[in-house]
Amino acid sequence: MSEDDPFEDLDIPDDPMTDLDRATEELTTRTEQRRYGKHVVIIEGFQTDTDLDDLGSDLKSALGTGGTVKDDHIEIQGDHESRVRELLRERGYTVEG
Repeated sequence: MSEDDPFEDLDIPDDPMTDLDRATEELTTRTEQRRYGKHVVIIEGFQTDTDLDDLGSDLKSALGTGGTVKDDHIEIQGDHESRVRELLRERGYTVEG
């Protein structure tokens, strides 16, 4: 009998509870209009130890736009609210709206 792990080929994260934490968070998104008519999407509601810098970077790359992470929320430049919601849902987050 082989001592191979039968679960070795499965794509199981190191900590499966992080997916559960992510799914139980309910994020909100809203669009604000800033100076000169520029739009900014604000993502709020992070309660767990989500790495906002990584998530913000992923979203900015996927949208091809700029943004920033401030305190407990992410700001994405441009009027991308529907696409941001879609990207967050693909990453396992629950998004209000």
